[in-house]
Amino acid sequence: METGSNSESLNRNVAMSVRGSTGKKKQQGGVTLAGKKVDPFVPRSEHNPRELRSWAKRTGFVSDYSGEAGSSGSAKFEALERRGGGSSPKIEIDPVVGRTRQNEIEQETHGGAMRGENGAVLDGRGRKEKENEGCERKVGFNGNGNGHGVSAVAPVNEEKEGEEGNGDVKVSVLHEGEEVADGGWQGPLGLKCGLKENPGIVPLIYYGLQHYLSLVGSLVLIPLVMVPVMGGTDKDTATVISTILFLSGITTILHSYFGTRLPLVQGSSFVYLAPALVIINAQEYRNLTEHKFRHIMRELQGAIIVGSVFQCILGFSGLMSILLRLINPIVVAPTVAAVGLAFFSYGFPQAGSCPEITIPQIALVLIFTLYLRGISIFGRHLFRIYAVPLSLTIIWIYASFLTAGGAYNYKGCNPDIPSSNILLDACRKHAYTMKHCRTDVSNALSTAAWVRIPYPLQWGIPIFHFRTSIIMVIVSLVASVDSVGTYRATSLQVNSRPPTPGVVSRGIALEGFCSILAGLWGSGTGATTLTENTHTIDITKVASRKVVVVGAAFVILFSFIGKVGALLASIPQALAASVLCFMWALTAALGLSNLQYSKSASFRNITIVGVSLFLGMSIPAYFQQYQAESSLILPSYLVPYAAASSGPFRSGIKQLDFAINALMSLNMVVTLLVAFLLDNTVPGSQEERGVYLWSQAEDIVTDPSLQSEYSLPKKVVRCCCCFKCLGV
Repeated sequence: METGSNSESLNRNVAMSVRGSTGKKKQQGGVTLAGKKVDPFVPRSEHNPRELRSWAKRTGFVSDYSGEAGSSGSAKFEALERRGGGSSPKIEIDPVVGRTRQNEIEQETHGGAMRGENGAVLDGRGRKEKENEGCERKVGFNGNGNGHGVSAVAPVNEEKEGEEGNGDVKVSVLHEGEEVADGGWQGPLGLKCGLKENPGIVPLIYYGLQHYLSLVGSLVLIPLVMVPVMGGTDKDTATVISTILFLSGITTILHSYFGTRLPLVQGSSFVYLAPALVIINAQEYRNLTEHKFRHIMRELQGAIIVGSVFQCILGFSGLMSILLRLINPIVVAPTVAAVGLAFFSYGFPQAGSCPEITIPQIALVLIFTLYLRGISIFGRHLFRIYAVPLSLTIIWIYASFLTAGGAYNYKGCNPDIPSSNILLDACRKHAYTMKHCRTDVSNALSTAAWVRIPYPLQWGIPIFHFRTSIIMVIVSLVASVDSVGTYRATSLQVNSRPPTPGVVSRGIALEGFCSILAGLWGSGTGATTLTENTHTIDITKVASRKVVVVGAAFVILFSFIGKVGALLASIPQALAASVLCFMWALTAALGLSNLQYSKSASFRNITIVGVSLFLGMSIPAYFQQYQAESSLILPSYLVPYAAASSGPFRSGIKQLDFAINALMSLNMVVTLLVAFLLDNTVPGSQEERGVYLWSQAEDIVTDPSLQSEYSLPKKVVRCCCCFKCLGV
């Protein structure tokens, strides 16, 4: 075997493909390969600094350390190996430093199959044959998080100077995604469970419930805001919560199999909450007394269905693929941030009625999330993962002790009497506190059935009006922009390539279909991808598609138990508002985190984001100052959502006036319009803008791993092969 320049390259720790040949001189202590011994390399004390380039020219090696989504370095070596013979061992190269790492696993063949030190059978390319491995194995990929499938090599200490190289050549070959110890090459985070992994029945159940518990604040607290304003009873609140849980499970399963196939939970989003409050507070609904809740719910159902049909058309027609060229981090970041910031007038003004329980709630969730985030119990960061449900449970128990101890008892006042029927001025002053702070005022647990299955049109036939439909059409566009940012961020979190524009269009189209289901069942809001998904995957380190599906199945089961929804409906309103203060702040923070994909220090970018957010807060404030006289009967935290009926826009067409005034009073809509206009008209390079780079359709065909991550099931592909724009 020739050892001249090759041994010099190895002395400088440069990775290369070793080709065995016959008829050469052999030495003892070499690698046994296909029944033949390969001489060990003899290190030299001298080396030519230009030899790396000459070796690269001779072998045709091209580093892919640029981070571009394309074929991996291991794929290039496999191509070299096929040209030179399939029996040659492969030594990986580190593209960062341009040299090999000393390795730990001996390769030997047994009937044509290579084996590692631990006896694991390796295939012809040095990868382990498929085994049923648990999810505690972490995932390692390209360091920038955008690449895919770069093999990793475990480093060991370099040989001491002067030590002879008569030992066996040891090569550590790991299959894609395997953890690398002691500083090996791994992705931005180590996942306990990868996208396609199956950890087993018990871990699936545990991780699935964990995933949904970490999102409980986003899933169940929206009805506690909406239903009381709509004039609904405690029983109505419990029913809406059960319906939202049912729809969240159904839509999550649909999205996992037929959408983007990323581990994303679908549910009622805060994107739909503000427009719903605008419709609820329309002037003609304020004085309704009989069947007020059902009438408003049917109005919301009709508007959500129309907006969802538009979203379906946007996805199935392929228009979303074109729109993706104009949606970038500078648009997504302020838009999502405005979704959370829009509720500043509701958050603490509602929570401030009971500071003795709401301030401890906010403080406790911050302590769990920030100060105790590094504490591990039984190997798990319980405080980070369960910050919201754990803090809510503790403060709820504390509030129960306050209620039982008489903290909210006032002489001669009965909390069961409606405030409109209270005659004593002293009791009328304390009526609001008793209603929002006591833990025993809700009768949801006593009135809810043990078993109740949500069904379509349970509130009646939807009502369709042009004014509310226009509002939800624009809001569905905002929800699509929100989901695009979540798709991109989540794909990088699970160490995969970004989806193709067709896959994104498919996900948006399915979200539209799921929102149609939400409109038919009557959840009060549309179904969309929860922005908090990225935070959940970050803290749980679990990104398995099967985990999310199993969690969704349990949520569907819980939705059939009426007492579960009733228990959640019994949360005091002030306590729910304090939790929402944290959830809305987290939504704003997650939105601004999208700026990491652009040059956040660029004056162009910070100006666009700042102007978008400021005008997104200020312009709606201008429209909200036009209030009718009857708005005096509204609570102060609802006044900003009553501008649709009395805004400054006057065209003579009442339906159009209502829609325009409503849209211009929504912070997220104005922010999206300003950011979209500025980002696509102000000059800036792609790198400065952080333009999203999506995978191409041909990548799915050529990359088997990418195909298994984003492609639809085979039976579905045969039925939908005509929809090329959906990445089928």
